[in-house]
Parts: sequence; structure tokens; C-alpha cells
Amino acid sequence: MRGIHGGDIYRNPVQYDFSVNTNPLGMPAAVRDALHRAVENCGHYPDIDQAELKKAVSGMLGVPEKTLVFGNGASELFMAVVRGIAPKRTVIPVPSFYGYEYAAKAAAGEIVYCERKAQEDFGAWEKLPALLTKEADLLFLANPNNPTGKLMDRKELRSVLACCRERGIYVVLDECFVSFCEGEVSMLKEAGHYENLILVSAFTKSFAIPGVRLGYLVCFDEELLQRIRRQLPEWNVSAFAQAAGIACAGQGDYLRRMARYVKGERDFLEEGLRALGITVFSGEANFLLLYSDRDLYGELLEQGILIRDCRNFRGLSKGYYRIAVKSREENEILLRAVKKTAERERK
Repeated sequence: MRGIHGGDIYRNPVQYDFSVNTNPLGMPAAVRDALHRAVENCGHYPDIDQAELKKAVSGMLGVPEKTLVFGNGASELFMAVVRGIAPKRTVIPVPSFYGYEYAAKAAAGEIVYCERKAQEDFGAWEKLPALLTKEADLLFLANPNNPTGKLMDRKELRSVLACCRERGIYVVLDECFVSFCEGEVSMLKEAGHYENLILVSAFTKSFAIPGVRLGYLVCFDEELLQRIRRQLPEWNVSAFAQAAGIACAGQGDYLRRMARYVKGERDFLEEGLRALGITVFSGEANFLLLYSDRDLYGELLEQGILIRDCRNFRGLSKGYYRIAVKSREENEILLRAVKKTAERERK
């Protein structure tokens, strides 16, 4: 699995990790305090029913508790969904998060890829309906998408969901990065209109707690939820993760402040990189997809900066990179490092 995801700070000499897309504001103080207090609960099993966590997150999202399932990160939930549905054919638009393909392979069914090209700005959603045949059982979508940061048009997304509902296709909609987008872009409020929709998100990126591992899904199909739950271990959410999730549920103002901050820093980075001759694909998340003929990965790693080499994303190739949007100070360090590599090239 090495090289599939970012964040490999354990085998690289890293001062600044731009390969992982977590909240640049860092972990909220209330969440940090909750994790410290949770140490006292380590002598007990975590609540197998996750009662307090369900109540808190239900209130945060505005959905019934019975529609929620929690997991050890979104990745565990993707795997549980696939095993619960056992699809014979899964459709995955690419490039996208490798975790969908990794989970889909657990079903031993066919995987069909809908390729989106750079020349089309990674759009071309008109190709997707032709793949959504009655032979398909499951579609993975990410909104915004990783690694492109692109948001689907809301009208287009509704059309895809309706098409899949008519053809008996379940849709996993990954909204792990939706809180970084300004405006009303989540499909959460409409989830009850689509019984075939499985909306997945996580606290990992939004609250900068990737080491805690806490994800959740929302689905209004009770029978399907039971099938998904049966794929999960009894105590799959630790005492630490439950405590952190309860604390996160009260951080609405923090998320709104974060979305505004990310937009400003994303614009700053995009403008600075383009001025240095880097091709930047505009997106709406807390990261940017880049293209350069230079070995940006190697050149920046020499300066202690880790970025995501995207050549192993299906549909991308050598020269594509993804960088996280971080604090102004860190973003300025990155831009200076890129400028240094450009000046070295000209000598």
C-alpha cells in the first residue's frame, strides 16, 4: 500500500507535509481536550452502541440517529458498503480516491472506469450515464473530487442520483471534503429523497485528526444499513474516536471560519504557483492539482517538503502533483521552495 496515499512522513525527511489535506487551522482546542479526558476511559470498552456520539452527530447533521453508521475512518465504511451490497459491477469515475477501487476489489466483481481528462478540465460527466446500465450495482462519486477538487453541478448530481435510482444502482457519495467548500453544496438535506444514496464523510480532514480515525455514513434505506452494520466489528469506534466526534459536533463556527480561510489561501497559492509557471487546475477543496514537466516531488523533498505525486492515480501520469492548502506561513515557504527549484532549472 506504500505510495497509494499521502502522509508518508515516516520514511521521508519531512519538515512540511503538503501531501495530506487536513484542516490548516489544526485540531480545535475542545477536541484536543476531549481526547485527553478520554485517557480515563481506556480501562473500559467503548460504548458498543455509540449512543452519545450518535446523538451529537445526529444533532450536528440534522438527520435521525437510525440513519447513521460510524466507522474507523471513511475507508472502513467503503469496505463495509461493498461487502454489504456485493456488487457484480461497480462504476468509478477516475481519477479519484484509490480507496474506492481498493474496496470494490473486495467484492470480486467487475469494475468499470469513467475516465475524465485534463483537456476537459476533469469534467465530461456526459460519459457517465452510458455506463450506468442495469448491469451496474454500485457507483462511487466524490464531491468535491480527490485529487482534482472539482465539484459536480448540483442539478447534474441530482440527475445522476435519479438515473441510478431508476436502474437499481446504489450510489456512494463521498463528501469528506465538502466542509472546505463555501455555500450549500452538500446533498445531506436531500439524502432522504434518495433511498439508493449512501452519503459518506469523516472528521479526519475537517478537524485535522487523521490519527483518530472516525468516519460516518448516512443512509435512509434501513435494510441496507443493517447489511452494512453486519460487516463491521462490534467495537470498531474507539473511546478516543467517540470522545473526539462528540466534541467535533459542537464546532460549527470553526468549520465556517475554516472554509473562508481555505478559500483565501487556495486563491493565494493558485496565483503564486501560476506566476511560477506551474499549471494549476482550479478546484473547490483544500488542495490543488498541479502539472509540471519538472520533478517537483523530488526537488521539494530535497528541501524537506513532501507533496503528493499523483502518477499512481488511475487516469493521471508523470508530472501531476497534489498539494494541500495550509497556513499562510507554510504556503509562502512552499512558493519560495518552488521558485528556488525554478531558478535552479534556469542556471
